Order: sequence, then C-alpha cells, then structure tokens
Amino acid sequence: MDYERVEQAIRFVGDNFQIQPELEDIAQHIGMSEFHFQRLFKRWVGISPKRFLQFVTKENAKHLLQKSESLLSAAFDSGLSGPGRLHDLFVACEAVTPGEYRNRGAGLVIRYGYHLTPFGECLIALTNRGICGFYFINQGNRDHYFSVLSKTWPAAQLQEDPDDTGPVIDAIFSPGSWQQDNPFRLYVQGTNFQIKVWEALLKIPEGMVFSYEDVARQVGQPKAVRAVGSAVARNPISYLIPCHRVIRKLGEYGNYQGGPE
Repeated sequence: MDYERVEQAIRFVGDNFQIQPELEDIAQHIGMSEFHFQRLFKRWVGISPKRFLQFVTKENAKHLLQKSESLLSAAFDSGLSGPGRLHDLFVACEAVTPGEYRNRGAGLVIRYGYHLTPFGECLIALTNRGICGFYFINQGNRDHYFSVLSKTWPAAQLQEDPDDTGPVIDAIFSPGSWQQDNPFRLYVQGTNFQIKVWEALLKIPEGMVFSYEDVARQVGQPKAVRAVGSAVARNPISYLIPCHRVIRKLGEYGNYQGGPE
C-alpha cells in the first residue's frame, strides 16, 4: 500500500512538474496529510518531495538543452517558421546610436507605469521609439527598479503615466493578438556585445532552451561565456527579450534581471 502511494506520487510529480506542485497538492492527490506523506516519501525514496521535484525539473531542462542543440544552427542561421520563432517575428529591437548612448537620454521623454501581470508586478517604460524598460518587481521593491531605469537613462525626463503604459501591458500578455505587421518595438541601450546577445535571445525558438556557451558561439565569441551571462542578467526588457530560455550547461537556471523564478 505504501509503495503504491509513493509510486502514485512520483507519477503525479512527473506529469505535473511544469506547474511546480506544492507539497499540499501532491499529498492531497494521494489522500494523505502533508506530514505523513513527507515522512513516507522520504522513507521510500530517500529524499524529500521538494528535492525530488527539483531533480525532475532539472533533468527536463537538461533534456530540452540536448534537444535544442540539434536545432541551434537552423534556428540562428536559417531560422524556423511558425510559432517556433514567435519572439523574432513579433518583436523588433532597435539599439540607440553611439551619439544617443553618450547623451544617456537627453531630450527623451519616458512614460512609465506599474502594473500587475501573470508573473507579478512590473515596471514598464516607453519612449516614442519603443519600450525601453520592462522589469518584474521582486519583493515589492519598486524603488530599486525605478533606480535601475533612471540610472540607465539619467538625462531623460521620466513621467509616470499608467494610462499610457497599461494598454501595452495588456497587449504583451495577450499573445493571441500579436501581429507581425505591428511588432512590439524595443529601444535598448547597451554595449555592442550586449546588443548582440539580446538579439540572439530573440532568435531562440519558443519551447527551446540554450546554454550560455551556445549563445556565446552564436555571437562569435565562444570564450565569452561569462560576458554572455552578464549580458543576460542585464537584459533591460524582461519577457519580450526571453532571457529565461538560456540556462547553465548542467540544466540549472541562471541569474536573470527578474531573478531565477
């Protein structure tokens, strides 16, 4: 009886790891209290249910990484059609010119707003040239992310305007309404290398994950793995520039601007 319950729990975790079930969910599925299930599972499996879930999640990430490697050249060199190139088709990225980079936003008006999303609260910033900042706010720390925005564009005029930014957030999280002939326009500021990395991220097919080493090779700097990691962490536009599709070679998720969650 105990063996069957543990087997049922393992199968449940394997079928549902993508939604990261809580201990309560697993215990409820097999009809046990959390306390007794935790003890039973650890006695039979040797590790806690949480640790087992982490292992299954990591192994799936490693499998995706291996699968992605076979698609890497096609994705970057010739491209993929259909939904696999969702971000590349629906997002257009424009970098500031060297002169604009030196001016650090002088003469630029940036409208910003705080909004709730399926992934928590965010700060989004817009210019007439496109989205120039999009940050998921960790632990309610608005001041930190506003500081990041203002330090990126220190000479710009910042205006809080949630009425203007709200419809953009609604559109971002309604992917069924995305249009190729009217892509989201991004206006980003960074070094040449950072821009190359962010553009490479846009070409990663949906549902695939690549390693930092893979991205380094694609931007022509195979030894610059640490620099790639730094560029990914400094991604100024979460979600639309999909840094969450780059993971460490061992299948672990890296350090992103919005955290590893």
